Amino acid sequence: MPKAPIVLESIRARHLWIRAQRLDTAAPFGDAPEATQAAIAHLGYVQIDTINVIERCHHHILWSRIPGYRRAHLVQAQAADKSVFEYWTHALSYVPSADLPFFLPAMKLYRETPSRWFGSVTPDEVRKMTRRLKTEGPLSIRDIGDDELVDKTHLWGSRKPSKRVLEMMFFQGLVTVSARQGMLKTYDLMGRHFATLPKPATERQVIAYKLDRALRSQGVVSLDSICHLDAPSKKAVKELIDSRVRRRLLMPVTIEGAEKVPHWAAPETLEATAGEPPDLVHILSPFDPLIIQRKRLKFFFGYEHIFEAYVPAAKRQLGYFALPVLMGDRIVAALDLKTDRAAGKLLVQKRTDFAEVGAEGQMAIDEALGRFERFQLGD
Repeated sequence: MPKAPIVLESIRARHLWIRAQRLDTAAPFGDAPEATQAAIAHLGYVQIDTINVIERCHHHILWSRIPGYRRAHLVQAQAADKSVFEYWTHALSYVPSADLPFFLPAMKLYRETPSRWFGSVTPDEVRKMTRRLKTEGPLSIRDIGDDELVDKTHLWGSRKPSKRVLEMMFFQGLVTVSARQGMLKTYDLMGRHFATLPKPATERQVIAYKLDRALRSQGVVSLDSICHLDAPSKKAVKELIDSRVRRRLLMPVTIEGAEKVPHWAAPETLEATAGEPPDLVHILSPFDPLIIQRKRLKFFFGYEHIFEAYVPAAKRQLGYFALPVLMGDRIVAALDLKTDRAAGKLLVQKRTDFAEVGAEGQMAIDEALGRFERFQLGD
């Protein structure tokens, strides 16, 4: 007879998620350059995005957990240490290089069934680009000056056909992003950037990886939270969950207020002490792993974040690029911020408060804004 699910108060589930995200400690990974790789390894991925009204989200997410973070630390991890690489999770992300085996099957699938998005790229173009990389070494799109320019096919496109060739080769695992300067990517042959390529994971190993990644970084998981924007994996993930429940490696969980959504957690997670986190203030990116899954965020925090960068100005509620403010275990405000780099200051375009924080709380938010401004304008 199946064991009845453990009932968790929503506040307890929230505390477990905050702890799993390492937002309950000021410097959970330390401040040294190695903290960058450690944070990405724990979270499983750190999303990359182009919007830069403030510092881009991959740097922001890391800074939220590494107070002494420097942009050069990520450059070192990617280009020198090669301990992280770029690939697609639910979006383009930094991923631990140790997890490369779990992405090799997807790369193979792209080679066997190329996406229609790259339908105009020919095998001859791929061969020519491969030869060029072998001869000239790593290349960015700026290094390629002999393209015959074409019209853009979409807003984020390029007039250089080589860009689409390199992007297709990236998804197929023929090249990797060996370095990045802002949003300018330098590509190198996968087999040259990584001295040796690991053996691809099996399908079962990939599914176990996705489940374990979620358990580590989320604490309490649901099928949707494990398979965020990855519906095809749900059936196999659910089968693995059921197997682990039978072996008592996972416990079914019901969260008050979200009773219709099955959740699970490892026994050691539920047994661990996870009291109310300290009133640390984090100004979070809208692409932070705590924020990006909007339905889960609303379940756990009762807060519905609205991303309005592509909403007409007159219709915005929180602002162009609003950042949720986490204080302890509550999201107490959203700040629409912009960095005026010429003037050397951080601008608060709009502030929306969701909870009373008192004088001490306001002082803590002001201090966090000061730290955030220094991060924006630092190196």
